[in-house]
Amino acid sequence: MAADEKTQAKTEQGKGKVKEAAGRTVGNERLTAEGRADQAKGDAREAKEKIKDALTD
Repeated sequence: MAADEKTQAKTEQGKGKVKEAAGRTVGNERLTAEGRADQAKGDAREAKEKIKDALTD
């Protein structure tokens, strides 16, 4: 996995976790949903890179 793509995936996942936790704390469903979406984007990016790595090995 390219280091920059891996870092970007982990950053999106972390940002999503923070947003989701903040949304739950203040009771903001929209923020919670945005956090879950950011985590999903990070997960998808990470999965894509793992597949690319597996195919190139």
